[in-house]
Amino acid sequence: MIGGGRMGAGIAQSFAAAGSRVTVVESGAEAAAAALDRVAGGLARAAERGRLAEPAEAVLARVSTVGSPEELPGDVRLVVEAVPEDAALKAKVLAAAEGAVSDDAVLATNTSSLSVTELSTALRRPARFLGMHFFNPVPASALIELVVAPDTADTTLESALAWTRALGKTDVVVKDSPGFASSRLGLALGLEAVRMVEEGVAEPAAIDAAMSLGYKHPMGPLRLTDLVGLDVRLAIAEYLQSTLGERFAPPALLREKVARGELGRKTGQGFYTWE
Repeated sequence: MIGGGRMGAGIAQSFAAAGSRVTVVESGAEAAAAALDRVAGGLARAAERGRLAEPAEAVLARVSTVGSPEELPGDVRLVVEAVPEDAALKAKVLAAAEGAVSDDAVLATNTSSLSVTELSTALRRPARFLGMHFFNPVPASALIELVVAPDTADTTLESALAWTRALGKTDVVVKDSPGFASSRLGLALGLEAVRMVEEGVAEPAAIDAAMSLGYKHPMGPLRLTDLVGLDVRLAIAEYLQSTLGERFAPPALLREKVARGELGRKTGQGFYTWE
């Protein structure tokens, strides 16, 4: 597991809870300790809710950390990269991981929008690479979106499907395209909700209630934007604008909030105020 932030820790927790031995790559002792704390906290919450088949301590014992992709154990069967949405950074760590693991290991990126095909050009074995788009919070989410690039081998997809089902999650398989299926559709709804706030159509809570109560969405698009992070949504919107056109142009309100540091739950303020 490359990256031990919110998503990486959630992915690590899910695999460890399913019985896998997990190695989290984080640079520096402080970052590594923080990643383990996130996994431990998630396991504690899962145990409280009766969602673990064994004690949290036993699951956590299967999680370890290293300081760089080059230090990954050679017998790793799956590498999942979950570093920030920066194509150059992702390509760098994926190439480093490829050099450390066996030739038949599967490499995957957890990107929510970047081109899997373009990332694969950094690899010697693009046939062993695909996208595995997890959703936040990973342990509670039922879905993994598997993104297949032109060079992805059928056996690689079969391995990813087996991993997905071993986690007890449902897969959807899509061809590599900007935003895939989930981010493209979710962002379109989210951006229009931001425009409605910008235009004074309704308050955020009213817009969210319309979608959660009227259309049975688990949560409204603005609350979801706060959970994902306004900065993350802005970056995805800018990428889709550059690849798919002006219909994904970010609203001015979204840019203004990001510029003010109102990034959602992680900063305590977005479209809502968070404790």
